[in-house]
Amino acid sequence: MFEVRNDEPDYAFLWDKETKTQNRYGQDIELAKAGDDLHGKSLNINGDSGIGDNPNRYKQHGFFFTADNCIGCHACESACSEKNDNPAHIAFRSVGFVEGGTYPNYQRINISMACNHCDDPVCLKGCPTRAYTKFTEYGAVLQDPEICFGCGYCTWVCPYNAPQLDPVKGQVSKCNMCVDRLEVGLKPACVSACLGNALDFGVVENIPEGRVQAKTEIPGFPSAEITHPNIRFQQTRSTHREMTRTDSMPVKYHRDDQVGLFKPVVDRKHGEAMHWNLRKLLTSHESAHVIFTLCTQGTLGAFLLMLLGPSLGLPELALVKQSPVFAPLLASVVLLCSLGLYKLNMHLGKPHRFYRGFNNLRLSPVSREIAGVSAFYTGLLGYSAFALFDNGFTDFIAGMFGMLALIGGPVGLFYMYKLYRIPARPFWNHYQTGTAFFGSMLSLGGLIVAVAALTKLPLSTAGLPALSAGLAAVIATGLSLEAFGHLMHARDMQALGNEGAASHYQQTTFYGKSYWLRNGLLAYAVVQAWMLSLTGVSGGFGLACALALAMAMLISAVFGRSLFFVLVIPTTMPGAFFWKNQGFVEHARETGLADAPQHGVVYERHHAFDVGELMATIKAHSLDDMIKHIKWIFGK
Repeated sequence: MFEVRNDEPDYAFLWDKETKTQNRYGQDIELAKAGDDLHGKSLNINGDSGIGDNPNRYKQHGFFFTADNCIGCHACESACSEKNDNPAHIAFRSVGFVEGGTYPNYQRINISMACNHCDDPVCLKGCPTRAYTKFTEYGAVLQDPEICFGCGYCTWVCPYNAPQLDPVKGQVSKCNMCVDRLEVGLKPACVSACLGNALDFGVVENIPEGRVQAKTEIPGFPSAEITHPNIRFQQTRSTHREMTRTDSMPVKYHRDDQVGLFKPVVDRKHGEAMHWNLRKLLTSHESAHVIFTLCTQGTLGAFLLMLLGPSLGLPELALVKQSPVFAPLLASVVLLCSLGLYKLNMHLGKPHRFYRGFNNLRLSPVSREIAGVSAFYTGLLGYSAFALFDNGFTDFIAGMFGMLALIGGPVGLFYMYKLYRIPARPFWNHYQTGTAFFGSMLSLGGLIVAVAALTKLPLSTAGLPALSAGLAAVIATGLSLEAFGHLMHARDMQALGNEGAASHYQQTTFYGKSYWLRNGLLAYAVVQAWMLSLTGVSGGFGLACALALAMAMLISAVFGRSLFFVLVIPTTMPGAFFWKNQGFVEHARETGLADAPQHGVVYERHHAFDVGELMATIKAHSLDDMIKHIKWIFGK
C-alpha cells in the first residue's frame, strides 16, 4: 500500500461522505453492490494483497477542475510525472490553454487534463490486446503497458489525448487515477500538488466545498457525449465569444448563445496559400497504414475477380485462370499482400507481439480486422499452394482455402472501414471512408489482374479485348465510387465546421497542390477507364492509354490515401505554444531541438536507426563495440 506521511496535509485526503446514487447520464455511481463477487478483492498494488478501507471504494470517482483558479504553474504535471517516474517526453497530465480578446481585455483559460476514466471508455473497446480494464474500484480505467503492443489505436479513439504512445518504448501508458493513494484515503498526486486549488477529486457529481458549478464542458474540451467522461468543470468568469488555441491546430472555439456552449470552428490562421509538402505527405508516421490498406484492398479485389468473376457476369475472366497469367498473378497477389502485412506489423511498437491483436474480438474492430485479414491471407497462401496442381484432391483443398479467403477478406475489409469510423476524428467519421476502401478494392484489384494479363498475353490473343474491357469497367466502377465519396466528403466536411472542416482547410492549403493533383488524376482515370470499358485494349495506342491509366491510378491512390492519414485532426485537448503542440514537435525533430530532453520531444524509434553511424562503427570498432553501438542507437 501507499505509505501515508505523518505530516500529510488535510487537503490531500478524500472528503466525500454522502454521495448521489446516479450520475447525470442515469448510470449508477455505485459500480458493485455489497455482496457482489467483485466486492472484497485486492488490487494487488505493488504485490500487496491488502484491501483499502475507503468507504466509497466501489463508487465512480472523478476529477473536478475549476478553471477560474488554475494559474498554469504545471505543478500537477510535475507531481504526476514524479509519481509515475515518467520520462520528459511523456506526461499523463498536461496543462494547455485557450485565449481570447485583445489587450487590455485579454483572457487565458488554462485546462489541466489527464485520463477522465469515462463511463464508456472507447480506449477499452478499441484496444485489440485487452490492455485496458475498467475496475469497479473507484471506476478507474487502468492500462497495462506490458500487454500493449504499441498499435496506438487507443490514442486515435480517445477524444482527450489521455493514452500516451511512447515513441521510444513502443507502448502506451496513461493516468492510473493513483489508485494506490485512493486505497489509503489520499487524493491523486496531481490534486494534492495543485497550488491554486483548481483540481479536486472525489465521487463523481459531488461538488467540492466552495464550488458552485459542475459543468461537463469548457472551451477547448471535446463533447462529453462521446464517452461520458468523469470530470466536472467550473468556469464562472465571463468569457469572450471566441477562444483560440496557441498550438498549431487550425481550430478555435465559438460560443453558441442558444445552448451556451463553445463549438469548434476553423481557424484559418495559416493563410490560404496552396503548397505541395510532398515530403510530409509521403513519409508520414502513418505511411505503413497507407501501404497496408492499399495492398490489402487491391489484393482482395484481384482475388475476388479471379475466383468469382466468371460467375458474376465477367465470363472473360476465365481466360486469366486458364492461361499463363494465372501463376504470375497469384504470385503477385501473394507478394503484395505480404508486403502490406509486413509494413503494418513492423509499424507496431512491439512487432514480435503481433499475436496479441486477436485478444479483443468481442469488442475491438481492430481485432476483427486482424482476424479477417489473417483469414484472407491464410486462405490466399493455401489456395496459391494447391491451385496450380491439376487433380481432384488438390482442387478440393484449394477450394477450401479459397472459401476461407472469400469469407475472411470481406470481413476484414468491413472492419477495416469500421475501425476508422471514430467520433473523435470527424474527418474519418464519414461514409467516404467506405467508398474509398471499397472503391480501391475494385479499382486496384482490377488493375492488378489487368497488368498481369496485358504483360503475359500477346495483344492478338483471342478474347483479350473483351477481358480488358470488362476489367476496365470494374476499374471505372471503383474509381467512380471513390470520386463520388470524395465529392460528398468535401461538401459535408465544410458544412460541419468542426475539426473535420479544419482538416479540409489543411487539405486545400497546406497540401493544396497535392490535393488538386490527386483530384485531377482521379478525374482523368475515371474518364479513361470508362472509355477503355467501351473499346478494350487493342494495338499500341490502346496499350499506351492503359499504361497512362495505370500511372494515374497509382499516383492518385498513393496521394489520396496519404492525405487521408496526414490530414485528420482529432477532437483533442489544446496544448501550449511549446508543450503538447504538434507543430513544435515537428520543428524540434527537424532542427535537432529534440536532442535536448528538456523540450519534452524525442525522435521516433522507427526513425532512430542511422545507417551511416553503423557503417562507421563497423569499420572502426570491434564486434563488442558494434553491438553496444546498435543497442545505443535503438535506445536513442
